Amino acid sequence: MSLYAILVAPFVEYGFMRRALIASVALGLGSGPVGVLLMLRRMSLVGDAMSHAVLPGAAIGFLVAGGLSLLAMGMGGLVAGLSVALLSGLVSRTTALKEDASFATFYLTSLALGVLIVSLRGSNIDLLHVLFGTILAIDAEALYLVGGIASLTIIILAVVYRPLVAECFDPGFLRAVGGHGPFYHFLFLLLVVVNLVAGFQALGTLMAVGLMMLPAAIAQLWARTLPAMVVVAAAVAALSGLIGLLLSYHLRFASGPTIILTASMIYGASLLIGPAGALRRLFQRPHLAG
Repeated sequence: MSLYAILVAPFVEYGFMRRALIASVALGLGSGPVGVLLMLRRMSLVGDAMSHAVLPGAAIGFLVAGGLSLLAMGMGGLVAGLSVALLSGLVSRTTALKEDASFATFYLTSLALGVLIVSLRGSNIDLLHVLFGTILAIDAEALYLVGGIASLTIIILAVVYRPLVAECFDPGFLRAVGGHGPFYHFLFLLLVVVNLVAGFQALGTLMAVGLMMLPAAIAQLWARTLPAMVVVAAAVAALSGLIGLLLSYHLRFASGPTIILTASMIYGASLLIGPAGALRRLFQRPHLAG
């Protein structure tokens, strides 16, 4: 079998493979930079909680539309995700609970509620579509949504890059200079939610956070500056989509899990051979040796 048949032919011959590839690249461009900021804020598990928080809104949209409606489920997921983010912030500011603890309680409730809502009216197949996505079933409407969210994310990050970074590393300084830290924190959470809404169309609510956090972790092992980490995360997310789709096509695996497992394998290799990986730290020369 030639390289053309292995690497190119699936995308040339099948439109659903081309659409899935475009969706994967767009998801990587939007989710990768957001994942880097999440990790630097030490909010990695918050991203996972938010991905589950999207589920009940998507389930309500599924019921209202009477099926897998992209617009209804997307809007429902957006409202549910923002509601959990606001409620978690409110609880952390008015009670003794920290924000991560309130996120954990809300996401467990959201996950259970979402599964219950879908199971009441939908079939097991519908539930699997909502939980694990159908990237090979991405249509033109879904591509417009994913591409629009990725473009919006890049534009917003470019416009508010400095205050976001300042709020990430030193929120006290931003408050001291009147930098509207809470506004940028909410804006960042909004970006997290909309990218998770884009991701669940392709990867489902359970794995949408995968293309957000795994590439960010890989970038932290390979890059030392924030701009470099953003570029590496976006590139790794897109590459994981490409390799995962090819593996799923030739080996007849489920596409969504294969994409996430591909990113996991890159992460495992980076843990060993990356500049900040285990082997480099194990065999590094003593400082100023000789």
